[in-house]
Amino acid sequence: MFGRKNKNHWTKSKNPDSKRYKLDMAAHLHGMSLKCVTERINGIEEIVGKGGSITYRNGEIIVFSSMETVFRCDVLQMNAWELMSLDGVVITAPDTEHGGEERTIIAHYSYWRPLDN
Repeated sequence: MFGRKNKNHWTKSKNPDSKRYKLDMAAHLHGMSLKCVTERINGIEEIVGKGGSITYRNGEIIVFSSMETVFRCDVLQMNAWELMSLDGVVITAPDTEHGGEERTIIAHYSYWRPLDN
C-alpha cells in the first residue's frame, strides 16, 4: 500500500549528477514546444525568447527561440530539473553557443504533457 512506486517517472536514475539521468532528461526534453525562455540576470528574470523548441542532437541540448539558437550545451555538462508544476525546465550549463559562459535558463513549455510511461 505505502510502497507503491510511480511507474510514470521518466528517468530510471535518481542521481541528477549521473550520466544516465542527464541522458534520460535530454531524451525527455527532445521535441518540447516552448512558450518562452527566460534567464535570471542580476536577480531579474528577463525574457530571452518567445516560442521555439528544445532539441537533443549529437550529445547536445539546443534551445531555439525567437527564430535563433538561444542556448546550446553538452548534455553531460548540464544540470537540469523540471519545475514542480511540470510546465517548464531549468537548465544550467556552459553555453557553447555564446562563448562557453555558464548560464541558467528557464524554458517554459507551451503545453503541459503527462509523464511518459
